[in-house]
Amino acid sequence: MLRTLYLGVLLCAAGSLALYDSSSDVVELTPNNFDKLVTNSDEVWIVEFYAPWCGHCKNLVPEYKKTARALKGIVKVGAVDADNHKSLSSKYGIKGFPTIKIFSGGKNTPYQGQRTAEGFVDAAIKAAKDRAYDNLGKKPSGSSSSGKSDVIELTDENFKELVLDSEDLWLVEFYAPWCGHCKNLEPHWAKAATELKGKVKVGALDATVHQQMASRYQVQGYPTIKLFPSGKKTSDSVEDYNGGRTSSDIVAWALDKLAENVAPPEIIQVVNEETMKACAGAPLCVVSVLPHILDCNAACRNDYISVLARLGDKYKNKMWGWIWAEAGAQPALEEALELGGFGYPAMAVVNAKKLKFSTLRGSFSETGINEFLRDLSFGRGQTAPVKGAEMPKIVSTEPWDGKDGELPPEEDIDLSDVDLEKDEL
Repeated sequence: MLRTLYLGVLLCAAGSLALYDSSSDVVELTPNNFDKLVTNSDEVWIVEFYAPWCGHCKNLVPEYKKTARALKGIVKVGAVDADNHKSLSSKYGIKGFPTIKIFSGGKNTPYQGQRTAEGFVDAAIKAAKDRAYDNLGKKPSGSSSSGKSDVIELTDENFKELVLDSEDLWLVEFYAPWCGHCKNLEPHWAKAATELKGKVKVGALDATVHQQMASRYQVQGYPTIKLFPSGKKTSDSVEDYNGGRTSSDIVAWALDKLAENVAPPEIIQVVNEETMKACAGAPLCVVSVLPHILDCNAACRNDYISVLARLGDKYKNKMWGWIWAEAGAQPALEEALELGGFGYPAMAVVNAKKLKFSTLRGSFSETGINEFLRDLSFGRGQTAPVKGAEMPKIVSTEPWDGKDGELPPEEDIDLSDVDLEKDEL
């Protein structure tokens, strides 16, 4: 009798530790039913891992029950006594209580939003929407990096390849889908990405899903924006964004950083089609034709190239291409851009995509070229269509060896065997 009573008391005590009773819409999950109901299911689940003695878990009960009622018939809501079922808590890396995860399609992601019914519902509905679009083979509209946006979607899996291993300058937003400030930033971020296209890469990473990178860069709140410099990237070189939150603020800040980070452009001699690639992807290409080496020795030519290099550095944030050719070496290029008609050196700036160009009419000096380029950067200056309505064909030539030119040797004519009569002299 006493033993039966003792066992009854133990059972009642154990039952009283459960935070969710059978009348709740929260499904009790255990190692016996977890795989069947959750991981092997086609349904989306939001699951709380709790400990009965945890004060935060007890405080969460009303909101979590409200969540289960709201999502009934839409998303499944479950709870695991992780203190009692340590095999499950270990399997899913539970380190503290409560921990909430969203299970969908055999994957699970940690929930990091506010611990309110509204926060849980928003996250669960997003997970269900994402799952539905996955089934359609499409991306859901309205996310920070979907649709026709120029924002590049980043993940833990592609971050190293796209960002860390690239030579590009990157501006990356770490966001949370439920974050109101992130939603307000979204249109500005997308517009900035479009305006910075070809100059600065703009990406976005859902830090609630891709926690590895968010943790690596110590993301504490949302949105967090960080600058990853061009070239080699180290943890110390990553910089926090401290500008405004409008598209114009973002663009201005990014271009200032681009000017600091980007290397001066190489002044490339045009010797084959490959060297013309400097123009192909550039917004504009500065094309110079320098005098023949016999008309302007090595020191003279290097002076011109030095002027181009200084101006290339000054305008490096424009990401223009800079090329030069020797007079007469690329006749099709000169003809297409109307160069050489008034002598050498000569210069034109061409938009290879629009097949439009503008010719330098002033002096080929640092001041004259600077004024010409400054006007073009402000949208001033006359333009003309490229002759032939296509970029000209390039002739393969030998690159300049950096030395002075040499006249071809004169032929030594031997007249010793020639019999010349006096009257023929």
